[in-house]
Amino acid sequence: MAKLPPLQEQLQTLIGLPSISSCSAEYDQSNLAVIEQLASWLGELGFRCQILPLSDNPAKANLIATLGSGSGGLVLSGHTDTVPFDDGKWQSDPFRLTERDNRFYGLGTSDMKGFFAVAIEAVRQYTAKDLRQPIILLATADEESSMQGARELAASGQPQARYAIVGEPTSLQPIRMHKGIVMDKVTVHGRSGHSSNPAAGASAMDVMHAVLGELMSFRQQLARDFSHDGFEVRIPTMNLGCIHGGDNPNRICGQCELQFDLRALPGMNNAGLRDDIAALIANVAERHEVRIDYQPLVDGVPAYEQAADSELVRAAEKLTGQLAGSVAFGTEAPFLQGMGMDTIVLGPGSIDQAHQPDEYMELHQIKPCVKLLSQLIDRFCIN
Repeated sequence: MAKLPPLQEQLQTLIGLPSISSCSAEYDQSNLAVIEQLASWLGELGFRCQILPLSDNPAKANLIATLGSGSGGLVLSGHTDTVPFDDGKWQSDPFRLTERDNRFYGLGTSDMKGFFAVAIEAVRQYTAKDLRQPIILLATADEESSMQGARELAASGQPQARYAIVGEPTSLQPIRMHKGIVMDKVTVHGRSGHSSNPAAGASAMDVMHAVLGELMSFRQQLARDFSHDGFEVRIPTMNLGCIHGGDNPNRICGQCELQFDLRALPGMNNAGLRDDIAALIANVAERHEVRIDYQPLVDGVPAYEQAADSELVRAAEKLTGQLAGSVAFGTEAPFLQGMGMDTIVLGPGSIDQAHQPDEYMELHQIKPCVKLLSQLIDRFCIN
């Protein structure tokens, strides 16, 4: 067995390596220090490590670390980035692992650097000669912003394996489905003018009123046509999140922008939904004789569902004593599943602590998670 630092020291090191990803350049950081540290530790355990820089940003990278060989095997997957943090709202340094109240506090303890320390603790007992199928530890970039790391892996078709566990915080409950995510914006370009004569312009805000009506009708149609009993909120949802337009009460509004999100159920297609919305908006633009732009804010995350009778789902349910459920948040699971792997989401920590000041992981979840991952490795890589 390689002489790696103990789990707590590994977690302290990972928490101490800032790797924030954000759509705002002022907060965005490289994840290379985390990737290189994981590669160093896993290399000591005999893993073959590939560091794969992102095509559009070499300061970000994915890691594929493989122990053993074969056409099947098990992927243990996590993302190396964190969200930004609220400076001044933490009781302790977010980049220093702090133990109190039987918890580890620090940015990324639950979401989700803690999973890497737990996974390494689980895999360090194995050598390549122990395995009939490989263990693959996957570490990705930019999950919290664009999911570009997972997208590039999916486009390249690697890694190849039979089963995958995404270690997002689920309090050790296996998860086999979540909704998709679409975040888009609509911009109406009207014509400004003096408010005393409406004919002197074309109010973008008036036209946006028509756009909103079409979107709300479409939302009602989706709720009528689609439902899934596996989710707490059983229907697809559309949230009209923010709207901005105009600059003065005595000026006809020249431009108005709406941003919204749509969360689709498994079996629904993000691209098809966007096509339907684009057609509705084009009709409004034609009726009102104005230009309306419709653009994605992000590429979107597909909805995901792993079959209940999957061997991986059944094994996880048996070992945890919990039925596989659903979550409201999105993950990288659909990208791994799209490469042909049976995929579940399962990890230590709670999503309730993610993205919050004083993020923490309960200490009592660590040993059970190490044991659970070891049992799943035994099942899918040895037996």
